[in-house]
Amino acid sequence: MGGLCRPLQASMVWLAVLLLLLGETVNTAQEFDPYRVLGLTKTAGQAEVKKVYKRLVREWHPDKNNDPGAEDMFIKITKSYEILGNVERRANYDRYGQMEENKQGQHQQGFNRHFHNSFYFDESFFNFPRSGRDFSDSKYLLDHAGFNSKVLPDSFKRPYLIKITSEWCFACVHIEPVWREAVQELEPLGVGIGIVDIGYERRLANQLGVHRTPSILGVVNGRVTVFHYSVVREHLRQFVEDLLPQRLVEKVTDKNYVSFLGSWHVENNPSVLLFDQVPAVPLLYKLTAFAFKDYVRFGYVDQGLTETSRLLHQFNINSYAPTMLLFKENTEQPADIIQAKGMKRQIMEEFVSNNKYLCVPRLVNQHLFDELCPIKQFHRRRKYCVLLITGEEPGFVPGNQAFLTFASSNTKDVLRFTYVYQRQQQPLCQALLHNQVVILERRSPGGKAVYRSVIGGWNGSDDDKTRLHEQLELLQRDPSYLSYDATLPELNNELSPMFLIQWINAAYDYFLQIYDDLLFSNWREMMPILSLIFSALFILFGTVIIQAFSDSGEEKPPQKPKPKNPPKTEDSPGRANTSSRPPKKDFVEVTELTNITYISNLVKLRPDATQCLTLHFSFLNADKHSQWMPSLLESCPTAARGDEYSSPFSGRPRDFTGHVLALNGHKKYFCLFRPVFTGDTDTGGESSSSSSSSFDEGSRRKSRSRCDNGHRSWPDGTN
Repeated sequence: MGGLCRPLQASMVWLAVLLLLLGETVNTAQEFDPYRVLGLTKTAGQAEVKKVYKRLVREWHPDKNNDPGAEDMFIKITKSYEILGNVERRANYDRYGQMEENKQGQHQQGFNRHFHNSFYFDESFFNFPRSGRDFSDSKYLLDHAGFNSKVLPDSFKRPYLIKITSEWCFACVHIEPVWREAVQELEPLGVGIGIVDIGYERRLANQLGVHRTPSILGVVNGRVTVFHYSVVREHLRQFVEDLLPQRLVEKVTDKNYVSFLGSWHVENNPSVLLFDQVPAVPLLYKLTAFAFKDYVRFGYVDQGLTETSRLLHQFNINSYAPTMLLFKENTEQPADIIQAKGMKRQIMEEFVSNNKYLCVPRLVNQHLFDELCPIKQFHRRRKYCVLLITGEEPGFVPGNQAFLTFASSNTKDVLRFTYVYQRQQQPLCQALLHNQVVILERRSPGGKAVYRSVIGGWNGSDDDKTRLHEQLELLQRDPSYLSYDATLPELNNELSPMFLIQWINAAYDYFLQIYDDLLFSNWREMMPILSLIFSALFILFGTVIIQAFSDSGEEKPPQKPKPKNPPKTEDSPGRANTSSRPPKKDFVEVTELTNITYISNLVKLRPDATQCLTLHFSFLNADKHSQWMPSLLESCPTAARGDEYSSPFSGRPRDFTGHVLALNGHKKYFCLFRPVFTGDTDTGGESSSSSSSSFDEGSRRKSRSRCDNGHRSWPDGTN
């Protein structure tokens, strides 16, 4: 019995120790209150939180405060601001209380910390993943504002790899080693790294369209792409390469290097050639090309190919180290060159950034004009722009070449030589009074500038170069030499025809992304989209079907006449009141004149029923009732007396399309207005003619004052 009690006593002791440790941990967590650390209330605004944080950080910084507890206090202040400084994290803390990542940030002292480090007593003891994250991951954390203000604009210069994680994510722990290796490899190459905690950044997760953890995303040119393959370092590297545009780097050999280097005149950009011995283009070189895709063309030369031997010999390339050559207007001699075994990203970016413009670039849009000729900000940072206004015709080539030679020999930091085509930039040339060479300085964003034209124009002669050199020296001694004012208009975008191609490429990427989402996405996640699509289709087809039935319903009354009760229809006041009801205000009702509506709309229509000063409008289908109009004219000899109405009685068919009848059922007369076709016959300026008929001769004389012709009665009904 005593032997059984000993294990039980030992178990009780260990259980008491565990409960004691858990109690200390909970008490420590409960003691941490970010509001109390910063000395704020829960009603404090974000501006006040930031202000108090800056004051406390300066006060408790370990380098300035000699208090032994300054370091711990500084950590608490920082952790408190991480919670309260973010709106979403603060809301989560106010709603749920203590958060796990802050528990890990607290320093446990004494036996509790020793026991934790010795026996690894953490959440994994209860089969939970270890909450919190290492300090090295904190610099990659993204929030909604930071993603939209930093990552999205920067994604047009470099791709981003973003991991979606959460606090209690088992699978996130499994991919963590691979993720760290990928970050250590890709970040030095220029790939942006980001981490989104889906528990705190719900708004950002909804914007990205990701709701599962772990997930990995790629962001390029503002477009988000989901990684769907197994998390392996090689797959992540290939995923980043697939995010980049396809034709960033062109393969260059002995056959096409002349055309590649000579395209500077059309592209208006320098060209860079990278020589290396690997057959595939390195990812570092692709990332550099993507960062400067708007400024420089990039080509790759594989030194191991026999098709590149002449190119290697011409430029005397060393095959033992990667080499970069940069060419501008002179395609026979590189403008700059670097060669190094360990080519680093910083070296390549600095090399390209210092040579991303031609010696004399052409102004093709306002953005390039702003970069080459910036607006004056300070007196010591003046930038003068020497502008040549020229043309594309062969006759301008000697003068353009002489201007390029002069610019190459007069390179200074304060001078920038450029040119424009007069036909492409007419508003700018008119503002500068069509002077051929102009020295200008921009003064304000509104287009205000001061300038001075070179006397004598520009033909490329030695005298022209001398005069231009003298004026540049005068400008350096006296900035007020630019004495003419002008308001420069915004430059025409000569690359705008390429917008259609860019739009097609964007549409292709969009449909490719939709296909990728449909192929790899979980159908459970696709249910809302599918439900929306089917709902829209159901509403569309339902509307079409209802419209079709309503149209067929409107055609039913003329298709189903009641032959037994024509008198009943005539005597029915309800039918007459319905069809002859006055139209609504600002609404004209037009009904079809048939054998059903003939009596109610015409014969029985009395003035006392239409005292609202409106008319009743009807239309007659001449194909259905082709005999009614001739019979009406036969009853009116006066109307049939004219030549124009003789055709119905001579056996020849008469087209009454466009004729208008004004009928009065109470006074029993009508007026006929026929269309007059100008150009065929001379009408003497009259736009219409009229004829009238009545039921009796007495009314005929009485109504002759209204209509100029005779009167007769019309038929009793339509045929």
